[in-house]
Parts: sequence; structure tokens; C-alpha cells
Amino acid sequence: MEDKDLKYMELALELAGNALGRTSPNPMVGAVVVKDGRIVGKGYHARAGTPHAEIHALREAGEDAVGATLYVTLEPCCHHGRTGPCTEAVIRAGIKKVVMAMTDPNPLVAGKGARKLRDSGIEVVCGVLEAQARRLNEIFIKYISTGMPYVVLKTAMSLDGKIATAGGESKWITGPRAREHVHLLRDRYDAILVGIGTVLADDPSLTTRLPDREGRDPVRVILDSGAATPPGAKILTQNSQAQTIIITTGEAPPDNVKQLESAGAVVIKVPGSDEGIALADMLRELAGREITSVLVEGGARVNGSFVRDKLVDKVNWYIAPKIIGGGKAPGPVGGPGIKLLNDALQIENIEVHDLGNDICIEGYVAVRGGLDVYRIS
Repeated sequence: MEDKDLKYMELALELAGNALGRTSPNPMVGAVVVKDGRIVGKGYHARAGTPHAEIHALREAGEDAVGATLYVTLEPCCHHGRTGPCTEAVIRAGIKKVVMAMTDPNPLVAGKGARKLRDSGIEVVCGVLEAQARRLNEIFIKYISTGMPYVVLKTAMSLDGKIATAGGESKWITGPRAREHVHLLRDRYDAILVGIGTVLADDPSLTTRLPDREGRDPVRVILDSGAATPPGAKILTQNSQAQTIIITTGEAPPDNVKQLESAGAVVIKVPGSDEGIALADMLRELAGREITSVLVEGGARVNGSFVRDKLVDKVNWYIAPKIIGGGKAPGPVGGPGIKLLNDALQIENIEVHDLGNDICIEGYVAVRGGLDVYRIS
């Protein structure tokens, strides 16, 4: 691997990151065209349905693409989707060499794009900054590999592990910088999920509010097996372009369901479970609607259910330097818990964010018995 390859691939990754939270259900991709040591074209994929990164870079390069090297963060596609195959455009442009960070996990591509390029006489190199590329597209990799959304568990707690006082007060445990950090997460992920308890107790907006720019509201998902969400709740009456999805079961009263649908909610019925809702079935339903990532901001019961069912991929744990105390003050993860420490959910690849008086611990759920293909190593 040459230093120049690292330099140009770093630029391609930086370009791809410009579309953070905007390309779902597609991956983020950046591309750079280099000829005779000079960048002649660059671009990134902005959102699904628009030209891919390679197309932007090749258009900017024009005739200079002939005999040039294309650096791209993901294997060029070779199938017709919302747009045409990038491999054909690369071949037509006269590119001599393609350096890519990783192969595309999409079964429709998965090595076929690289093979088509090689069959056309183009030199192909793969694996330059692959770990960084996989980290960038961790959401897409899981979604396309498993048919399930990427699940991030977010919670905010005091130093002694409380998410509210014994009397139920929870606003605000963390400070302004931590709350702004949470809104950056909302801007990135497709959906935000809470339980009916949070809706009834707090009447939250579940929108993205950023001080320096306009954010994108995630789809609001409410776990509500009895369809008890008030039709006048903020999640249904506020001015927001994002959908509100109410997840219920067959036990939900039909009149309640009709009221919620009349208020603009999308009501989805999934199988029930002993805990209320079969979460894995619910996540598959969301994936079928091209929701590729879910930010769980639930209370102790919802958080405990996701942990119990081993559905969490990543955590963002906000900790405030406050001591609340009280045996009846709730912690962030409910349910029966574990009996043996060896069964605890292990978090790895930790990053700690300094957010003024608060901190955020961000990390990945370790996979026992080996690394899943979509996990970050």
C-alpha cells in the first residue's frame, strides 16, 4: 500500500462523510479521480436516487479520466437500481486503475463489480483503509447483510446510575452540550424509538433540534401494544415531515387504532410476546420499510427488552456528575437482569466524548464466539 493511496482514499472517505445520515438505504460513498499526481475529479453520493460518487467524480474529470486512477470507498455497483451501473461508467470513461476500500456486501454486487472491471482490463486494488470504510458504513453493512436495522441504545444517567428520581423527574439529568450531542445522533439515524410510557409521561417531540443548522427529523417509532397513544400527542400534532409509526399487536382496540390512523400515524401490528411486543419481528417490519437504523431512547423497560433479546449493536451512554440516590429511583436497564457477571453485555472499541460537565461513552456490543460480518473489528 503506497502513501499516495492512503492520502487519496482518506480524501474519498472524508467526501463520503459529507452525506452522514442522508443516503439511507444506500451507503455513503466518496470517489476521487487522480491523473499524473493531480486530482482531476471528486464527488460523493448525496442521497438515494441521485448519482453515485463515481459518476460525480467522472463528470468533473471529463476527458482527464482517460488513463487515470479512481479511488472509491466502496466497490462500484454493477446492477441497475435507482440509478445505472457505475462499472459501465468507469469503463466508458477510460479509467486505467480502480483502488477501492472494500467490496460491497450487497449480494447484487459482492465482488461482481470488481470482476467486471478486471474483465475489461482495468487494474483493481481492494482493501485500502478498509477498517475506516467499514466503520463509516456500519449501518448499511448490517442492514444489507442481515435484513435488520442497526440498533443504537442511548441513555442518560446520573453518576450513581439513575435515569430519574424516585418521583419520576428526569429533565434534565445531562447538560446542554450532551443534549445537543443526542440531537446530532437523531440527525444521523433513520428512526428514534420509545415506549408508550415515555409518550404518556413526557409527551416528547422526538425531533432533531440543532442550534447551528436545520436537522433531519427521524421517523418516530412508538412501542404501544394497546394503541394507547393520545391522538393529540406532540408526536402526531407537531409540524414535522417525518412519519410517526405506532407498533401495536392484535390485542389493540380497533377504535384506538382508527383514531391514531385518523391522526396521521402509521399503525403496524406485529406479534406479541410475554413482554408486550416481539422486538425482532418489529425490527424486520421496519427494515422492510427501508428503515436501516434505529436509535432507542426508551425507559428502563424498553432498554431492558432490547438488551435481553440481544438486539443492540452500539451504545451511547451519557453520564452526568450527579448523585440522585434512592432505592426506588430507576436505572437505565430494567427487566430481570443476569445472574452471572460472565453473562454481562460487554462493550468494546470504546470512545469517550467530553461534553462539558458530562461524558458520553460510545462503544460496540461485543459478539461472543466470533465477530459478525457486519461488526466493527
